[in-house]
Amino acid sequence: MERHIAIDDYDYPLPDERIAKFPLAERSASKLLVWHGGTIAERHFSDLGEMLPAGQLLVFNNTKVIRARIIMHKPSGARIEVFCLEPHAPADYERAFAAEHTCEWSCIVGNLKKWKEGYVEIVFDLDGRSEYLRAWIVENRGREHTVRFEWSAAMTFGQLLEHLGKIPIPPYLNRDTEEIDYTRYQTVYSKFEGSVAAPTAGLHFTPELIDSMRSRGFGFEEVTLHVGAGTFLPVKDADAANHAMHTEHFEVRRATVARLLEKWGAITAVGTTSVRTLESLAALAWRIRSTGAPETDRVVGQWELYDIPAEFTGRDALVELLGYMEREGLERLKASTQIMIAPLGYEFRIVRNIVTNFHQPCSTLLLLVSAYVGEEWRRIYDYALAHDFRFLSYGDSSLLMR
Repeated sequence: MERHIAIDDYDYPLPDERIAKFPLAERSASKLLVWHGGTIAERHFSDLGEMLPAGQLLVFNNTKVIRARIIMHKPSGARIEVFCLEPHAPADYERAFAAEHTCEWSCIVGNLKKWKEGYVEIVFDLDGRSEYLRAWIVENRGREHTVRFEWSAAMTFGQLLEHLGKIPIPPYLNRDTEEIDYTRYQTVYSKFEGSVAAPTAGLHFTPELIDSMRSRGFGFEEVTLHVGAGTFLPVKDADAANHAMHTEHFEVRRATVARLLEKWGAITAVGTTSVRTLESLAALAWRIRSTGAPETDRVVGQWELYDIPAEFTGRDALVELLGYMEREGLERLKASTQIMIAPLGYEFRIVRNIVTNFHQPCSTLLLLVSAYVGEEWRRIYDYALAHDFRFLSYGDSSLLMR
């Protein structure tokens, strides 16, 4: 099937002053645009529990942003920035963060032209001792490079990043990382390290708001999807269908799948990363139905979900997936996804409502929003621009309900 998406149809004027450069003092004080089947209302995020239908199950992405940016130097003094994207050896996040003395990561390198050969390093003090972290490029892979790290300190790589790294705030903020970013560019429920960008729809939640909503009968579940730098990659082709989606790793607990099945039809995804994770489950479930195994080592392809028969519902998918996990004795399911949710007649199988921030023009995230609200996306964004909503990662939020 041929697919075409004119990316220029998803452009809009976004003045720099409308991009929120810093978070508000109070997380839940941000504004909330509520789109409900065509009507638009304006509230505050703290009112979310009043605007959602009773009994909804909200799904968070509990990934934690790592201090992925390391500023290093060549022996000559040249400044090199190494941006860790995902582990290469060991390839598993838990083992990579627990590695001692050496490991390899896929990285983006800043000022690469100054680093043609040899190593870069950072020398630091630890408990009165001089220690070092050194890095070598072992493979060039276009935009990304495989970098081998070696270090002298008795620390894991995760501890090393905490000690030396910086939180990688989005490039469009056009500023250096500041102290506030170390707490506010994380959700209050972040748990598992692995992201290089925050699942920003969740930044508005406070423990108090979650407790208040829980006392009113709302449920909460968590999935894990480690957000890659590819989420910021612009769509450069005039036909967005030619854009190659990035791969992101995700993990879902069996207990969560059971809860999703129980609450199917009343599931609110908090953020586009939760949407991508939940909808990708349908692809794994269809593989089980078709072949008997989900082949979780194979990435959920960019268009794989579009080829699933319409009669295979989200409920069917969750029943299939839960049955498989019970038969195999799996408490957790790990997989990867390249899913592209776009306005091409995409059928949302798991997600009922979406909480999400306002996204960049001509982005794959805006395509996802359009796949859900249709042409209404432009009216929503026009309203937000006309009513002083703040945009992008530290900006205001929206609740989208068909």
